[in-house]
Amino acid sequence: MRPLIIIGNWKMHGNLASNSDWVKTVCRGMEQGMPAGRQYAVCVPSPYLAQCDALIKDCSLAFLSLGAQDASAFAAGAYTGDVAASMLKELGCAYVIVGHSERRQFHYETDEQIAEKALQVLDNGMTPVICVGESADERNSGREVEVVRSQIARQVAVLQDRLADCLIAYEPLWAIGTGKVASAQVAQDMHRAIRLQLAEFNEDVASHVGILYGGSVKPDNAVELFAMPDIDGGLIGGASLNSQDFLAICQA
Repeated sequence: MRPLIIIGNWKMHGNLASNSDWVKTVCRGMEQGMPAGRQYAVCVPSPYLAQCDALIKDCSLAFLSLGAQDASAFAAGAYTGDVAASMLKELGCAYVIVGHSERRQFHYETDEQIAEKALQVLDNGMTPVICVGESADERNSGREVEVVRSQIARQVAVLQDRLADCLIAYEPLWAIGTGKVASAQVAQDMHRAIRLQLAEFNEDVASHVGILYGGSVKPDNAVELFAMPDIDGGLIGGASLNSQDFLAICQA
């Protein structure tokens, strides 16, 4: 059975004081008991990785992991402003988001670059969370499956069997930060399409890959989403900023 994995993505939010409050509140909440067989993580801005790693270690809760929001496609070198995957590993990261739609949109990242980033993350013993998804125009024109299949195909071409050690996050762009959310069935249909595509390549990879849903996941829709057979958890954006909302989603 694939574990249910819930990952918070703070994006460009946080400060030293609020970070401390968030981690301590979430740790106290998790100490009260969480559903069995689940994994939890939070991806914070790079300047706060060391702080949050120390805070999480102070909690002594092995099931709350740390993650980063991006990694360089290069191992090292003259790439000012980039952060190598090896550096993220040293700072305690277990997960790294790659290919988020905001990186694709504002930094013009290609699927090939995203796959190279995922390789760097894998080579440093962490789990890449590879984001895919379609825009509103692409869905309205009936091309949503075609678009996502194209994104997945480029990951398969580069990563091959190593995809089994990755997570995929399906994030419809029209539902990120908009308050809109795909119905549980719409989300399930795309997750199923992704898994069937992976099975065309390798059935074992398809059965092992966790596929998370991201796109305005909140406490009031998490139960229905997580009940779907091909939805293996969530990549939580705005709701992860509120510690109580994040705990409620983790418990859904």
